[in-house]
Amino acid sequence: MTDSVTLPTKKINLYDYDLASLTSLMKAWGFPGYRGKQIYEWLFKHKVATFVQMANLPKQLRERLDAETVIGHMQQEAEQHSNDGQTVKRLFRLPDGQLIESVLMEYDDGRRTACISTQAGCAMGCVFCATGQMGFARHLTSGEIVEQAIYFARQLEAENDRLSNIVLMGMGEPLHNYDHTLQAIRTLNDPDGMNIGQRNMTLSTVGLVPQIKRFADEDIHTKLAISLHAATDEERNALLPVNKRYPLRDVIDAAKYYVSKTGRRISFEWALIRGENDTLEQAQKLGSLLHGLLCHVNLIPLNPTGGFGGAPSDPLAVSAFQDELANYEVTSTVRVRRGIDIQAGCGQLKTNVLKQERARRKTEN
Repeated sequence: MTDSVTLPTKKINLYDYDLASLTSLMKAWGFPGYRGKQIYEWLFKHKVATFVQMANLPKQLRERLDAETVIGHMQQEAEQHSNDGQTVKRLFRLPDGQLIESVLMEYDDGRRTACISTQAGCAMGCVFCATGQMGFARHLTSGEIVEQAIYFARQLEAENDRLSNIVLMGMGEPLHNYDHTLQAIRTLNDPDGMNIGQRNMTLSTVGLVPQIKRFADEDIHTKLAISLHAATDEERNALLPVNKRYPLRDVIDAAKYYVSKTGRRISFEWALIRGENDTLEQAQKLGSLLHGLLCHVNLIPLNPTGGFGGAPSDPLAVSAFQDELANYEVTSTVRVRRGIDIQAGCGQLKTNVLKQERARRKTEN
């Protein structure tokens, strides 16, 4: 079943259409089917923002497109740049008033990575995540997911640069919005479109077991990362409520199925919280849980949020944690903290803007 999204607009968002859909639309309008491919390439390869730029289309078709369709519908609401100039965070408003966040991270090795959202809000309720604290509003359409990447790609190409990587780690749980997320991945990967390699994309999930297994069965080579954060059910229940439905045993079984089915290494995300899950005892529990599995652990010093009192781990504790994991033959890396000065963690900018809007309305009333 396709995840449903209802938006208050009568115009077709062309970013929601794949090549087959655009071809069918052209035939329904009485134009040759090949016009669909021309439009598709203008949208996703050339990333044009107006119909006037679609130079090889007849004027009659451009006029109808302008009357009945739109090339995306996000409006930028806010923007923040990190002090080092390597991270920019943008807040977008959708036609129904929902707000979503996207982040562009530039690395010294030439990578240009967009962290994009798949939902407005999130239903998973992870206690240390600002998005989880705000609750779920709705799924994004595939076009709304893709448009975030196009926004950054268009900016980079204007600077003679290119978007090289995508991480589906923004607001929302990608596998909760399964169908739209998969369609977005295929559009982003299409050689006739965005042409971003599947292995240059990473999807992050809190551990929706049936969807992980379904994802393993897809002809998709996108990397998979599971947010773990605790190595026992009792501790994980307190951080990630979804663990009560899909306990660790089932999550690890799903991870093993993914590895056996795809032959690819799986990643686990571990947000290091000072004095809670960054101890040697915790490292030992995690090492025992993952020993023998083809995997890698991404250690992430916590990005503090207003609704959670935890603090990031001390660097010495992080190093000791890594050394202990190595004793269990579990590899790990510490993710470079990006955009801390602009609150680049999921949901933080939206939370601040919503607070400002509520304060303004209160003043006006």
